[in-house]
Amino acid sequence: MQTFIDKYKLPIIGGVIGLILAILLVTIGFFQTLLLVVLVILGAAVGMYVDRTKLLERYLNNKN
Repeated sequence: MQTFIDKYKLPIIGGVIGLILAILLVTIGFFQTLLLVVLVILGAAVGMYVDRTKLLERYLNNKN
């Protein structure tokens, strides 16, 4: 079973993401799903930026 998961990791992840998007499209509609996806991508980008630049660590260290 583990070798199957290792071999097909990306298709499994893609299938799960597709399933989640399909459920969202059916339940809340296209534009609300699109807005949700855009906000998640923006949040991830901001989080990556803060992590790479160590802004939060510098802010917390300066506050003490």
